[in-house]
Amino acid sequence: MNAPRAIVVVGASAAGLAAVEGLRRSGFDGRLVLVGQEKHFPYDRPPLSKQLLAGDWTAERLLLRSPEVYDDLEVEVHLGVRARGLDPACREVHLETGDPIRYDGLVVATGVRPRRLRGSDGIEGVHVLRTLDDALALKKSLSERPRLAIVGGGFIGAEAAAVARGLGCEVTMVTDQEVPLADAVGPGIGAMLTDVHREHGVSVVTGAPVECVVTDGRHATGVRLADGRTIEAGAVVVGIGARPNIEWLAASGIPVGDGVECDTTLHAGGNVWAAGDVASWPDPVSGERLRVEHRTNASEQGLAVARNILAGPEAATPFVTVPYVWSDQYNLKIQIHGRTRGADRMRVVEGSIEERKFTALYGRQGRVTAALGVNMVRPLRSLRALVASHAAWDEALTGAAA
Repeated sequence: MNAPRAIVVVGASAAGLAAVEGLRRSGFDGRLVLVGQEKHFPYDRPPLSKQLLAGDWTAERLLLRSPEVYDDLEVEVHLGVRARGLDPACREVHLETGDPIRYDGLVVATGVRPRRLRGSDGIEGVHVLRTLDDALALKKSLSERPRLAIVGGGFIGAEAAAVARGLGCEVTMVTDQEVPLADAVGPGIGAMLTDVHREHGVSVVTGAPVECVVTDGRHATGVRLADGRTIEAGAVVVGIGARPNIEWLAASGIPVGDGVECDTTLHAGGNVWAAGDVASWPDPVSGERLRVEHRTNASEQGLAVARNILAGPEAATPFVTVPYVWSDQYNLKIQIHGRTRGADRMRVVEGSIEERKFTALYGRQGRVTAALGVNMVRPLRSLRALVASHAAWDEALTGAAA
């Protein structure tokens, strides 16, 4: 295989930036192009629902690198432009401007976009929280102290609820789950987090699917539940998951499903690789196909793809990771190593849920799959190795208790 002389990275994201920097650090000196749908240089997304929304950080502080760095890296940057198609036979990315960009290697790092409630597009006062512009629009709305309805009880909704309460907004969180976050952390910890929100003045409505946003014809006035009830609100945040941005690849022949379907090395075939939230790959350890929407995973995959592109498919190495995610809610810092979803057992190993200061292990089929900590940063680190090694459950509990 000839060494690539032109590499295009589609997605000015954390994964895209990591790929660009990884390529240059590894000695790639050919043409390097970064294409981004947003008008912003790559920035950090986790603070959008935390520090930025609360007003503790400015938008400029979120930038992962200053604009001058891209000049230093000799990267051609195209911002505010969408990729609309891919021609693998000609090795060309087609942009919505009509300009094709030829590549020897392509990195797809287009991420995900929020799911929306049907019929809510174009309605004032309805917000999602994925991009910097989304967060700035919601921040402006919250400055007016509206009555806020949050649809969805996941981490994004919970963080937005905590920030909104801190700003003095009246908040109602609506979820179709009986216990918010139970699918992510289990019913016991989910119930504890729900109690914390209620103690801070959030009204939590559970087991209630949302049917639609109620409007006055132009602006949101609330949400209607499937049982006919209406929650009045002057602003609505929708946090009901995300979809991978893969539509532009539909006619390309690149395998897509729940993301870009790669092999264990993040290679999608031909000269195409994927990284970040959009990448789906089989875990070399468990064989389970994964797609992880975490910030740290995005950077790790961008660097791994950079190495593997230069090595070539034959010499590429499998991508192995321990996913990591964190959430700040009021005075709680929640951290997770590994994958809690799908666990068939959970055990607190230090502290207690009642004290809201603890670590816990999660397992499936007799093996450790995740470790979670609440306000116990250092003790949690010692459990990460058990997750990385997929330690036997009984042995892990014995060691953790020692």
